[in-house]
Amino acid sequence: MKKKILIGVGIVFLILVVGFLYLNYRNRTLSPPGVVKYDKNDFIIEIPYSRPSKKGRLIFGSKEDGALQPYGVYWRLGANEATEVTFNRDVIFNGTKVSAGTYRIYTVPGEHQFEIFLNTELGKWGAFEPNHELDILKTDVPVEISNESVEQFTIRFEEENSTVFIVFEWSDVKIKIPVEPN
Repeated sequence: MKKKILIGVGIVFLILVVGFLYLNYRNRTLSPPGVVKYDKNDFIIEIPYSRPSKKGRLIFGSKEDGALQPYGVYWRLGANEATEVTFNRDVIFNGTKVSAGTYRIYTVPGEHQFEIFLNTELGKWGAFEPNHELDILKTDVPVEISNESVEQFTIRFEEENSTVFIVFEWSDVKIKIPVEPN
């Protein structure tokens, strides 16, 4: 009898492990990982993130319209784990001083602007909201509407003079956050 119970427990455990591994693999193939890195003149910004695809869905909009990412609702700027940004130097982030380090970066999208947050809670699965008491910065960034649709969520960098812009693009929405070394 004891042997049957142990075999049963072992089978259930094995099924759970295989199920977890399958779901983890499936999530990573649906939203593959990406990393962008800016490295110039001893100024480095690095952002690992996951890249979901549009797949014909309405990405940003109202809940009533069935948007994947409704206005006014927390979004981790990607999929899977929470997106994090690392600055090797102190920076001016959209006009606010931020110390060198690694931060969770997330947003609350709006029709005309996105609220961007930096938070010190790291290494978390991104679907769950962060501890807002650990937010170190909240700033608003205007939305630019593009004529071309971006299928897969993309983070990249643009340079203008001494300013680096972190650019987030998905669907027809583009936001640019200016970052300068301090």
